Amino acid sequence: MPRLVRARVSALPGDPESGKRTERAKSGPPRVLLPSTPPVPTTERILQRGIFEINGRSCDVVLSDSALRWKPIQPEHPAAPAAGNSKCDFLSKEEFIELKDLFSVKLKWRRSAKQQKGGTLLGITLFVCMKKEQNKLKDYILNLNNLSEDHCALWVKDLKKILTEFSNRPKSLKVLINPQSHKKEAAHIYYEHVEPLLKLAEIKTDVTITEYEGHALSLLKECELQEFDGIICVGGDGSANEVAQGLLLRAQMDAGIDTNYILTPVRTSLPLGIIPAGSTNVLAHSIYGVTHIETATLHIIMGHMRTVDVCTFNSTGKFLRFGFSAMFGFGGRTLALAEKHRWMPPNQRKDFATIKTLASLKPENCEISFLPAKTSQNFQEGSRNEHRTTESDYNNQWQKIQGHFLNINIMAIPCCCSMIPEGLVPNTRLNNGSMTLIIARNTSRPEFVKHLKRYASLKNQFNFPFVETYTVAEVKIQPRNNCECDTGEFQFHGTSSKKNYPWNVDGDLMEVVSEVHIKVHPQLIKLYGGHLEEMNDYK
Repeated sequence: MPRLVRARVSALPGDPESGKRTERAKSGPPRVLLPSTPPVPTTERILQRGIFEINGRSCDVVLSDSALRWKPIQPEHPAAPAAGNSKCDFLSKEEFIELKDLFSVKLKWRRSAKQQKGGTLLGITLFVCMKKEQNKLKDYILNLNNLSEDHCALWVKDLKKILTEFSNRPKSLKVLINPQSHKKEAAHIYYEHVEPLLKLAEIKTDVTITEYEGHALSLLKECELQEFDGIICVGGDGSANEVAQGLLLRAQMDAGIDTNYILTPVRTSLPLGIIPAGSTNVLAHSIYGVTHIETATLHIIMGHMRTVDVCTFNSTGKFLRFGFSAMFGFGGRTLALAEKHRWMPPNQRKDFATIKTLASLKPENCEISFLPAKTSQNFQEGSRNEHRTTESDYNNQWQKIQGHFLNINIMAIPCCCSMIPEGLVPNTRLNNGSMTLIIARNTSRPEFVKHLKRYASLKNQFNFPFVETYTVAEVKIQPRNNCECDTGEFQFHGTSSKKNYPWNVDGDLMEVVSEVHIKVHPQLIKLYGGHLEEMNDYK
């Protein structure tokens, strides 16, 4: 590796000593000709310029307040290349990185195995966040080799100053780890894959490993959060929804709102970052577009944030909970049955409950009232029962549907997972202020099963005569318990006794006796991340 000394660094155009050095070098090695300063947009301010070795080639490097640019140094009198020599053109091509993609800068040292400090300076290492395919991010290392300590120290100082100016990036995070998530791998995932990147970005962390269900919720409602810039959850959907619930409730408490009667909730002040460590990771997949640990971590480090719609669930005027999606009927009964068999492994329990509920498939007799959203969404091409809401629909106010329904879905997010990467409702957006209402009326078991199977293939899953879709702002579902219902392990008779109706809200079982009112609240929670194609410059 050529030794880049400070004398070479100063041999730049405009250097007052360059003329004298030229005379002394006439009998020495061939001179090199520095390229003219790489073109810099007029809005950029040049901070540093010098020579570094990059990928084995001496390069002229220019640092501005928004980018780092470099170009290989060419000999002053090179042999004339053949016309159209693409290799020569490539070797002399300017390259650059935008500083908004930089997340750490370190001095690069050569040390022995026992050395903790000191050693031989080799240059500067830059850590860059780069886009990959399919919504993935990865960290990329760029080495700027130069043996001058003074020169490298000046560059590191300027680069670190630029990093501190990204105010949206977190400097201190509260981390909550659920050690029981999925295969009990959450702690390993954090300490092996997440923590090293956070340390590299010089982000301080305070880690709590939760000890029981509801621990994160109670902690967020009580602990001091002023010193943190964000909250990180390492776990599955249950953990992520519990932490989201805690942050939302804490925001209402801080605003002086009675959490028993939340009509107009306020937005969370701290963003939530989710490290996927569960079995399905629906919320993480819907936010990031992929369940990739490094991608989730880099979104947090880079401070990529977006606001997401959240629903409130109320019954008889009393607040029940926050949520992103809900299922009533088949979805609620399946979860209720699965909860009765928690001794089974998760996947086996889920399959058992699904098959058993299908075997005793019964519709719910209920009344559905909904308020159409102001903006329309086209859910699925070819949908026979597609309902596109318009301004005239909205002006008609509440609409009602009565009948027997096998399943009712309400979703404010796409609900993506590995089996359904595009989501249960692909065109549902995270923050457009509306929900998707999917109604499956009573039909034969084979037709209903066919409908469920089509979700995995996204092949006209709504193109059935018994399926209807709506874009709504509010929904009220009132069960009408006026008949005998037999659902295998659940049996209810007559109208004299009140029935607890099971709901599946974000994978949590919620049992309610009477009407449930669901309302979407636009952009209520801040989350780290977002699909890259939906994020201009993903800032």
